[in-house]
Amino acid sequence: MVNSYNPDVLNCIANLSNDEVFTPPSLANQVLDLLPQELFRSPKTRFLDPFTKSGVFLREIVKRLDKGLEDQIQDRLERIDHIMHNQVYGIACTELTALLARRSVYCSKTANGRFAVSRFDNPEGNIRYEAIQHTWVGGKCRFCGASQSVYDRGTDAEQYAYQFIHTDNPSQLTGNMTFDVIIGNPPYQLTDGGGRDSSAAPLYHLFVQQALRLNPRFLSMIIPARWYSGGKGLDSFREQMIRDKSLKILHDFPETKDCFPGVNIRGGVCYFLWDREHNGKCHIYSHIKDSIEYSARYLKEGNAEVFIRYNTAIEILRKVAIKKENTYGDVVSSRKPFGLDSNYSGFTTRKDDKHFIKLYRFGENGFISPDCVLKNKDLIGKYKVIVSKASPGGDEYPHMIISQPIIAEPKSACTETYLVISEMNSVKEAKHLVSYMKTRFFRFMMSLVKNTQNISKGCYIFVPIQDYSHPWTDEMLYKKYNLTEDEIAFIESMIRPME
Repeated sequence: MVNSYNPDVLNCIANLSNDEVFTPPSLANQVLDLLPQELFRSPKTRFLDPFTKSGVFLREIVKRLDKGLEDQIQDRLERIDHIMHNQVYGIACTELTALLARRSVYCSKTANGRFAVSRFDNPEGNIRYEAIQHTWVGGKCRFCGASQSVYDRGTDAEQYAYQFIHTDNPSQLTGNMTFDVIIGNPPYQLTDGGGRDSSAAPLYHLFVQQALRLNPRFLSMIIPARWYSGGKGLDSFREQMIRDKSLKILHDFPETKDCFPGVNIRGGVCYFLWDREHNGKCHIYSHIKDSIEYSARYLKEGNAEVFIRYNTAIEILRKVAIKKENTYGDVVSSRKPFGLDSNYSGFTTRKDDKHFIKLYRFGENGFISPDCVLKNKDLIGKYKVIVSKASPGGDEYPHMIISQPIIAEPKSACTETYLVISEMNSVKEAKHLVSYMKTRFFRFMMSLVKNTQNISKGCYIFVPIQDYSHPWTDEMLYKKYNLTEDEIAFIESMIRPME
């Protein structure tokens, strides 16, 4: 007998881009497992995927309802017909995904097709799609923020104006129907010509907020985890999420490949269950390689304005906070510390009487005139410790977090490539700060906030300032903050040593 391989086609198309990540069936079922399973035993439960792509969520929901309603609707054709017409609904992302979703759910690209498993009077069935246009205001879409210069493509090209978020009244899209469950994997971002991933414009939070306006009983989505620390349009969403006590379950994947094989999304991904009736702690599952950490806690920890993803890190953070030390969040410079872009070209390669300020930049360093410095002129004549604002390596553990720190001598400045960590009184103190920055402890405290390749001053808000009359080692810091062997082992499993 010859073994045959019969792959699920939805597994084969699961990974197309980081803008729209298709969901493998196994992952869709893990998300569906978060829901109370009695929902699948009721003929009245309504499900909506308002951004369906492959139709995998709707298909797997139909499977569960088919099994769950066996005793109540014993005739299978009648049961399937009831499920398709009354319980499962979708809004497609594009015309292509509408056809794909209908094929997955109805076994026909049109709901009134000859081979549809449940016949409708129209080709859409309960999976609708309408091509709409962005609403341009000042060169941006007022709903999603898309760039008019990139997405104003006429009617012949795909606009990526996702219907669900391009309205002030989402209930109109569903005929004012109420839903018990809204579920799915929304588009993550719009590539707007300014880059991908961390530099592209996020969209996923708009889908979450729009879904909440429909007031479902349950909401469950797979989304990138960058919202944990906010940034680039996500600050208000982060604040909303970490204060929402209706978030009942959160599964966190710092390494995307542990959730989506073959996909790399900086900062990882998560999926969650929001329960309208829940008002308490969130059940948090941190997936780190082959292990899972569990804790029940509120997403907002003390005065922290970010979500701390690692359960073990909470106690470490509390021990550090007891000291009530100032942190580098108030000291590290903002981007472009001297007002010079990364691609600044007004430098010379040789020092002369006019160009005697050493310029640290990406690539070969140069020299500039003091007049070229647009801000923080007072820092020019001081010792400074600077570090690249781009982190080295990928998302795999253990992380390096930062590149090698640099001691910038007096009469020096830097472009946007670097952040100034602090000015120092002497080269000796600067060396002692560098010794601190190279410790795993320093970089671990950064990692509690950092979840993209780009490093901002906000990544330093939990890093305490030390006394620089002497150098620092991890052993000294572990002792100072009274860390346990387990806590030390966790830090060292997360952070790569720096020579």
